[in-house]
Amino acid sequence: MIIETLIGFTFVAALLTLLVPDEVANRVGAALSLVPLVGTLWMWTQFDGSGNALTGGTLSFETQFDLLTLSGYQVQWFTGVDGISLPLVVLTAFLTTLAIVSAWTPIDDRQSQFYGLMLLMEANLLGMFTALDFFVWFVFWEATLVPMYFLIGVWGGPRRKYAAIKFFVYTNVASLLMFVGFVALTFGGLGDSIDTLALPEVAMALNAGGNVSSFMGLAPGTLKLVAFLAMFVGFAVKVPVAPLHTWLPDAHVEAPTPASVMLAGVLLKMGTYAMLRFNFTMLPDIASDLAVLIAALGAFSVIYGAILALAQEDLKRIVAYSSVSSMGYVLLGLIAYTEFGVAGATFQMIAHGLISGLMFMAVGVIYNTTHTRMVGDMSGLADRMPVTVGIFVAGAFGYMGLPLMAGFAGEYFIFVGSFHSTVIPSAPLFTAAAMFGIVIVAGYLLLAMQRTLFGPFELDADYEVGAAPFHDVAPLAVLLLAVIALGVAPDLFFDMILNAIAPLVGGGA
Repeated sequence: MIIETLIGFTFVAALLTLLVPDEVANRVGAALSLVPLVGTLWMWTQFDGSGNALTGGTLSFETQFDLLTLSGYQVQWFTGVDGISLPLVVLTAFLTTLAIVSAWTPIDDRQSQFYGLMLLMEANLLGMFTALDFFVWFVFWEATLVPMYFLIGVWGGPRRKYAAIKFFVYTNVASLLMFVGFVALTFGGLGDSIDTLALPEVAMALNAGGNVSSFMGLAPGTLKLVAFLAMFVGFAVKVPVAPLHTWLPDAHVEAPTPASVMLAGVLLKMGTYAMLRFNFTMLPDIASDLAVLIAALGAFSVIYGAILALAQEDLKRIVAYSSVSSMGYVLLGLIAYTEFGVAGATFQMIAHGLISGLMFMAVGVIYNTTHTRMVGDMSGLADRMPVTVGIFVAGAFGYMGLPLMAGFAGEYFIFVGSFHSTVIPSAPLFTAAAMFGIVIVAGYLLLAMQRTLFGPFELDADYEVGAAPFHDVAPLAVLLLAVIALGVAPDLFFDMILNAIAPLVGGGA
């Protein structure tokens, strides 16, 4: 019952934090967030699962019991983790604690509400990554939107209401599309062949062959294709995949820094995690038929996101478009259907979560001191903020794929896997196109750093610039250490990921 205990505790912690005075809310929120962090790290050390949760593998920390019957289907409380979900659970708890500490300086209004919403979002994320019944999973999936909407809309920048509404509308409509696709496939296509919407049962029924029947005039093959596309587009908005990405830069620019850390570090991974669980696990035949299109979308997102980042002047927009580019790598790895491709994509979710969180946090610390994020408004910060700038540069090198950092390991695994893919026609060409994105990433990050961090000190504002306080720098240092640790020792997570991926690709390399 460790999963239920952590989820329940985090919900209670969110409520308690909402009720405490603003003067102590930051420390109360940080202290309470340590409990799920310690709990998830303990789960990591005690993990003994094997195989994939949706293909009959052995789960760790499994709990399953009936809740209610809905239209002849048994809704269950069904939770557990495998080598895919556990790293994302750890990432969620890890980033939440650091994001809460990073909020101590910039958040000075309605603090109890802010930290309570951060913990509420964490509780829903933990539920979403561990739930294995569709209805329970979907409740957590949707509930995650609510705290993020308020975090952007209340504590965001000048255009916060527009950004919050755009975020909510885009992602909520996408969720509706995904929901319709899944329900049509299961209630309509599978019909009486299953009596539960537990994700393992649905996945095994779909992969058994011959279980899908016609629905609303659609032949079984057409129904599976339509359902696949509906779910894929719904998840692609959340990732986001270009050209469905336009909500993301607005949300990041207007969101307070801790919310941006969680949005880039964890919430975007909801989309790629769901793609892996639903599209690429439940309907691999359809995914293989659409391999060229999906690989092209992945490569396009890599290049397009990097080019858009190259044209930005706002440091936050630069990092935001970098996320579009990085998620393109994940999509390419997933459609490769090789062990290293799919496992590399899953590892890249973790690596990008850490690096993007580090970059947004570093930009936030710089903004706290200079009160600007515009590249043309400042230069020479390295002399005034040496520690913050040093960590920012290290994080940027991680984004570029510097060896011995987590970004390099994730991209290397993806490139090896996609290059040897037998599912993607002309796989080396798609891999080469995506690899070229690294050159563009290096170009815009080096240019931005050269203009803002080095040279003579200048600032188009009358502010005193000095070293950031310890509680601002400490989360940056911890994140950087985590990025290096995963780069030096990727087996901290990669072995368990490989074990969970193998059943999806037949164990082939």
